[in-house]
This record gives sequence, C-alpha cells and structure tokens, in this order.
Amino acid sequence: MSQNSVEPGSEISDNSPLYMQIARKLIDDVRTGRYQVDQALPSERTLSEQLNVSRVTARKAIDQLVEQGLVVRRRGSGNYIAPRIEQPLSNLSSFSEQLQQRGYQPSSRWLTRAIVTAGTEEQLSLGLSPNSKVARLERLRLADDIVMAYEVSVLPYNVVPDPDAVGDSLYRFLEANGKAPARALQHIRAMNASAELARQLDVAEGQAVLFITRIAYLDSGEAVELTHSYCRSDHYDFVAEMRRGA
Repeated sequence: MSQNSVEPGSEISDNSPLYMQIARKLIDDVRTGRYQVDQALPSERTLSEQLNVSRVTARKAIDQLVEQGLVVRRRGSGNYIAPRIEQPLSNLSSFSEQLQQRGYQPSSRWLTRAIVTAGTEEQLSLGLSPNSKVARLERLRLADDIVMAYEVSVLPYNVVPDPDAVGDSLYRFLEANGKAPARALQHIRAMNASAELARQLDVAEGQAVLFITRIAYLDSGEAVELTHSYCRSDHYDFVAEMRRGA
C-alpha cells in the first residue's frame, strides 16, 4: 500500500457520521506521523474510491482537518499537511531560526514599522523613562506562506532607530548591530481569539490561541525587546524538559 493511501477497515466503524469517522482516521494518521509536513493527502476522488464512499463524504472529512489547521488547501494543487513548530522552552531562538532548523521557509508580512512614544507597559517592561521613543514592529509570521502567528515587538529607539531596516529576522538584525539578547523571560497563556485577531490568523473567532509575552535582555541586564505573540495553537507545541530535584 502506498504512503498516500488510507486503509479501509474496522477503524472506520462506529455510529458517528461517516465523514467524521474518516476524518478521525486521517487525523490519527497525521498526528502519528504517517503523513509528513507538506505532504499531499489523498485526493477526494482517491479517498472516495479507497473507502467506497461518495466524494461529498470524502470532501467533508477533509474539511474537518482544514478547520483544525492540520491541512491547508492549495488552489489547483491539492490538500497538504500544515507546518507545525515544536519549540523547546529552554532555548532562546528567533522565529526564523526555529523554522529554518525544521526545514520551513520563514517570512514576515509587515503591518506596521514605526517610531512611537512608549506606552506605560512598554516603559515598565523595558526600563524606559516617560515619553521615550520606541520602534514598534507589527507583523504576521509565516512558514511556507502559512500564517503561524501575529506578533508585536517593541524595542528602545537606541536599539532600532530605523524600523524599516529590520528584515524577516529581528534577531539577525540585532546580532548585526551588537544587540543580540543573551536571555529572556517568557510567559505563555491561552486565550480566545477576538474577531480581529481571528481575521489576522485566519482562524475562527473564539478559537484558542497561545498568547506569549517575552522580554529579552543583554548580558548587561539591559532590556532590548518586548514581544507579544499570538500563536495558532494548531501549529505550535511548546516542549519543556524537567528533572526531579534531589
């Protein structure tokens, strides 16, 4: 049996609608690694022939995977397994570095790059005085052209005096200018996407997303970055290794 086939049989045999049974089988295959990232799923026609169901049923099954973010549709090409990032919490790395290490192509869709007056939270987080100027970078982060996160980064003016000079990788820019962070504090919590955030991330309103706040510091202790990231929970896993104390 080819890698792109789906086994018919007893696994698709409960009392729920047939398309849901097929969807669960496909989801299990995705999550157990039978299908790899960027691999094409069987076509609706192939599924319908293999499982002896209508193409409408096969299409509804695939729709379930698309709604969960496990599969993306590419017009004229087919249905493909969506990217997923497994990020160790012990490493300080950029979004671009994480994707490149896993073979994805990172990119940014810029929404705002501007010099503004720091807000109260930004002053406190970055240790700035009132009326200090900061660079505010607002963008969508993409992997292989798929939106993974909406991100707002705020940095002191002396660190980023020209926001337009920042390319796809903020950390590469900071390294080139001798301001690469040495450590960071990161807080993660779940939240439900507002209508506007859902539109940015291309998810359903109210869907759970991961809200991450990071403050990064130089070796000297100077804070150089405050970033709020809103990550699609269907594309992100955060992994922490823990050891039992003596």
